[in-house]
Amino acid sequence: MRGAGLWLLLMLLVVAPAAAHAAPPVIAIIIDDLGNTFAEDRRAAQLPGPVACAILPHTEFAVTLADACHAAGKEVLLHLPMQALDDAPLGLGGISLDMSKEQIQNTVRGDLQSIPYVVGVNNHEGSLISMHPGDLAWIMQTLHAIGGLFFVDSYTTADSIAYQIAHEHAVPAARRDVFLDDVNTEAAVQFQFKRLLDIARHKGFALAIGHPRPATLAVLEAELPKLSVESVALVPVVTIVRLQQQHPIPWPESIYPLPAYSANLAH
Repeated sequence: MRGAGLWLLLMLLVVAPAAAHAAPPVIAIIIDDLGNTFAEDRRAAQLPGPVACAILPHTEFAVTLADACHAAGKEVLLHLPMQALDDAPLGLGGISLDMSKEQIQNTVRGDLQSIPYVVGVNNHEGSLISMHPGDLAWIMQTLHAIGGLFFVDSYTTADSIAYQIAHEHAVPAARRDVFLDDVNTEAAVQFQFKRLLDIARHKGFALAIGHPRPATLAVLEAELPKLSVESVALVPVVTIVRLQQQHPIPWPESIYPLPAYSANLAH
């Protein structure tokens, strides 16, 4: 018994330091759709911690908000409008399926030039474009050529391959895990925020997207200061991108799978 007890003690001494130094789970949050209003958008820019601000190009308050977000130490993202399956209006600076390579690349460059301090890009809408590898490739080629930018797949459709195309073009990328406010009530946002924490605890990191709505902002204003109690850290989006690079997301299985191999088919 004494030998077994000594062995257990030695094992605890080896394991305990490793556990003590284990990295806490981390989350990042992006607030989308900024630029068209001022009061709500400025409130988003004032959220505690490194909450990223995704700003629509060529909007009335884009530059003012980018200045405010940057001054508050927050990442500024270009919220790139991309055509959706329901053909919702794109607004200025949008990418549509009927555009040529030159038109897409010039549009992306113009959008980036319209907002100062941009460190990354995520898509606004885009359920159609994010399934088309050619159009995505032209976008990612542009981001790669400019350099120093990451891409976040907002994942507005389960068929999106935007993350994978970014990865293929050496553009650092990540993919959204949770939408905080698909249902626009404080109870629903609270539920999704807890789900975000659960995902982070399970895989080590998680990324959420929300919008500058009163319910979303109220929940975040209340919950973000409590994260230390939850033993979860709020980090910039670029931290999640780096972690995601260590755990690449594979290509989705084809919706048109090849038939299983058969010896009969080989003859």
